[in-house]
Parts: sequence; structure tokens; C-alpha cells
Amino acid sequence: MKRILTFSTYLVRNGGKSLPLIGVIVLAVLLIVGIVALMNSIPYSIRTIYKHSKNYTGLVPRSNASVDHNIRKEIRDGSPVPIEPILVIRGSQAQVKSIVGGWPFVVLAMRQDDMRRYAKRLNITKIEGRYPKAGEAEALISEPVARNLKLKLGDPLLKPDNADAYSMFPVKIVGIAQTDYWTMMMPYEYHEKYHFPPYDSALVFAKNPADQDKLDRWIHEKYRGANLRVFAYFLLEEETNGMFRILYQILNVVIFTLVAVITLMMAMLINIYQSQRIQEFGLLQALGYTRRDLIRRVLGESIAVVLVGWILGVAAAQGMLQLVKSRLMDPNAFALDVWDRSALLYTIPVPVMIFLAAVGAIWSRFRTFDPVSVVERRLA
Repeated sequence: MKRILTFSTYLVRNGGKSLPLIGVIVLAVLLIVGIVALMNSIPYSIRTIYKHSKNYTGLVPRSNASVDHNIRKEIRDGSPVPIEPILVIRGSQAQVKSIVGGWPFVVLAMRQDDMRRYAKRLNITKIEGRYPKAGEAEALISEPVARNLKLKLGDPLLKPDNADAYSMFPVKIVGIAQTDYWTMMMPYEYHEKYHFPPYDSALVFAKNPADQDKLDRWIHEKYRGANLRVFAYFLLEEETNGMFRILYQILNVVIFTLVAVITLMMAMLINIYQSQRIQEFGLLQALGYTRRDLIRRVLGESIAVVLVGWILGVAAAQGMLQLVKSRLMDPNAFALDVWDRSALLYTIPVPVMIFLAAVGAIWSRFRTFDPVSVVERRLA
């Protein structure tokens, strides 16, 4: 007899009625995870593209001719952490592709030894091809950049007819670094001869990479308001968060509306679902099962439907995101986290609200439930 009251009995025997409820939850979870994960891929891609800036503090003059010797000496003498020798560089603008269009990217112009020191800092140990030669119109890029821009050895990175990546002569790619970092390098001597404006910037590295954030913040505070612009990874994160704050507020409204609509729809379905079982409940109670036993059974069924729907929804979402990542994102070096925790957290209100709606429907149904009248109607 106890087998009658196990929550799986009705669900298994009446799949035509329970599967649509599960299907609605699966679709809701799939939709929410997909929307949130794809939205999160935009700032995630920005952080991935500019992740190389985690390894240094960039200094660019605002109105001076260069980051001069006095500034570099101030940093060496006053730094709160031990630092590496400061690299004097120049830079040219290029552009990479993102989900939302083109993003500016700097081609670092470095001397030969500085290129190798910078590559060591980025843990670049393998290069397809070679480093650019001093004074030549040559460039070294990383593998994600090559994939993103669909470039190969011998292709021009900068060229005269490209307004977004200009150089007087075609700057051909002679090396592709095997690393996850996005980076572009060219010879300092070539840039000095053919590119404008003729000013020097600088890269400052902490000896211990773990101290880089502390160094970033110290330099930022020291030169706040000075004729010097500071580029640091923590500033990139602040700008990215600020840029997408309004967008995420809109996303929250969309998700809230979706959850409200799905919950209302599920409450109506559950109410219809329970109404169709009135005779079953009446007969079971007439046979001696208590109202408490019946409520426990129906709540167990509701929990099972919600959990199975949520789990299948998450699994379906992972499959969809894996497909999107392999077919769309990876070929273009776009970033997508298929196990995005925030996307999963956004789905939690769906099963919670649906379960609460089920509890409300069950309480409303059993509050005035009269098994005698049900049996009488059944026998009439």
C-alpha cells in the first residue's frame, strides 16, 4: 500500500502529464543560462583580450615628449615593491574583433632585448617563426590574435591602406607566439623612423608578479592628475564594470519578467494538473490515507518535477553553450565560460518560485478538500 504514496508513482505512470511541466522548466533554465552566459561573454572577452596588462603598469605621456628619466627614477626609488628594469617602448594602434565589434589594441614597439624580456614575462616559450629584426617592418603576434584576425605568417599586420592599423609600409608577421595572452610586437627602431607621434612610453614590472596589483595602485595614486596616463588591469576592470552596469540592470529586469511569467504559467498548469486528480485524492482519503499523507506525496512530486527540470535544463544549456563555443567563439578567439556560475545562479529563482507556486496551489486545493463529496459524485 505504501507504494501508492511514493511520489514517483504518478509521475512515471502519467508521463504525458508530468513531462510538459518538466519541459517548461527545462526551456526556462536553458533560456536564462544562454542569455546570461552570452551576455557575460562580452566583458569576459574584454578581460581576456587585455589580460596581458595584468603583468605590467603602462605609462603614457599626456603632453610631455616622453615618460622621461626623472619619472622612471621616481618610480624606481619610491616603489613599494621590488621592480624589474623599466622598459621604454612606443606603440601603434591596431584593432581586434570582439562580439560587439572592433576594439583598439596596441602594437608594442620594443628593442630586441626588451621583446625577449617581455615575452619571458608572458611565459612565451614557443614561437612559430622568429622575432622581428631591428629596424625591419616585421611583427610578432600571439596565437589568439592570429586566430581572431585570421592572419598567418607573411600576412601584413599594419599596412598603408588600413585606417585602423596603419603603417607607411606593410608590417609583415614573422612570428606567432604560442600563448593564451593577446599581444603584438614590432621593432622600436622601425616605429621610431616611420611612426608619429615620436614619444616614449614605459612598462613597469614588479619582480614578483603577485605584487603587480600593489604596484599598479601605487603608481596610479602617485600620478593621479599628472601629465601621465596610467594603464593598469584593475582600472580596466573598473571601466568594464562601469560600462556594463546599466546593461546588467536591464538584464535583471528581463530575467525577473521571465521568471514571473514562467511562475504564473506553471502555477496555472499545476492548478489544472491537481484539479484533474481530485477523484484520486478523494478515493485515497476514503481508503484511510490522511490529508497529511496526500500533501506529503504531492509536495514530493512537485520537488521531483522542479529538480529534474532544473537539472535537465542546466544540462541542455551546457550542451548548447559547448556548441556555441566550438562553432562560433573558439574559431574567432572569443571568450565564453560554459560553466558560468552567475548564469547558473540566475536560474535559482525559477525552481524556487515554481515550487512556491506549487505549494500555494496545493494548500488552496486541500484547504477545503472534502473527500466524501468526491466519492459521492464518483458513485452517483
